[in-house]
Parts: sequence; structure tokens; C-alpha cells
Amino acid sequence: EAYVPSTDTYIEKDSSIIFAGQAADVRADNGEIVGAFVDKGKPISWGKSKIGYCASIDNKVYIGVAESTPLFEIATEKEGYFFRQYALVDNGQLVKNNPKGKTIRRAICRKQDHEFMVESLTSEYSHDFAQALVDLGVNNAIYLVGTNAYGWSIDQYGIIHEHGEDIWKENPSACPKNISYIVWKRK
Repeated sequence: EAYVPSTDTYIEKDSSIIFAGQAADVRADNGEIVGAFVDKGKPISWGKSKIGYCASIDNKVYIGVAESTPLFEIATEKEGYFFRQYALVDNGQLVKNNPKGKTIRRAICRKQDHEFMVESLTSEYSHDFAQALVDLGVNNAIYLVGTNAYGWSIDQYGIIHEHGEDIWKENPSACPKNISYIVWKRK
């Protein structure tokens, strides 16, 4: 699911959330979402700047790599969600892509029939991060916004683990208007 944050976080608002991480990139020049994006059936952005995709339709998650996929239209028709991001792993094979430099890396992954998030503990090159996912047996993976992008998870003991910087708590005007999150909730 995608959420637009306000000046307070969703941690206090929704205790069913167990993971939230920034999904789509936002352009620095105009604040618009980069690439195709659907939020609860509403198309927000169009384009194929990146070939990785994630869709959530009828409570099923799809992660893949394709120049073209019908999932954008299906997400629109079925009030689902869709976004594009850098591809990291496609059918167990490393995908070469553009992110340069070392930074904290995040990904949404599929291994067999399970989806999960991965975050590097140290700054890594994109290639090395993707290779580590391949070495772990990940079938498909796409990038989630890394570096200092804010997010959190809640472990089985109810302890909140934040990552990145919660810049809008201190400076709400610093938060892009179109920031989006991929959110995992308890059933």
C-alpha cells in the first residue's frame, strides 16, 4: 500500500504496520514520482524510467522486471497499487543498473512464495548488493529508496526499529509532496 505522510508518523496511528519503507523515487526538481505509479486504483504517474516493478492487487504482491506489464492497468481496474523502481534480480540473475556510489541499500524481494524486505547494514555498491541477493537465492528483487529515506519496522516484541531520517518531524516543508511507502501490515 502507498501512504502520503503527514507531519507525524504512522507508527502512532496504525499499530498494525510492521514495515514501512519509501517505495518510488521522487524527482528533486519538481517533486513528482519517477515512473509509473498507481495508488488505490488511481494512476498518479506514468512512464518507464525503470524496468523493475512491484504491484499489490487483491492482497497478492507481484515483483518483477519488464519493459511492459499489464499490472499497471490491472492495479487501476482493481483498486490496487503499482510502482516502478530499479531492478536488482530477475529470475535469480543479477540485473545491471544505474545507481552509483556506496550507500545503504534496500530492496523488496521474492524468494519462492515469500516476499520480504532487505536492508544493508553498511554502505554498499548497487552491484554488490544485488549480487548478495542472488547469492541468498532471491528469485526477484527491486530497489527501495535507500540512503537516508525514512522508514521503520516493528519486531515480534513490539520494538520499533527506524531507518533513515525522519526529516518532516523537524521540517515538514522538507518532505516531498508525493513521497510513497510500501507498507506491510499484520493480518
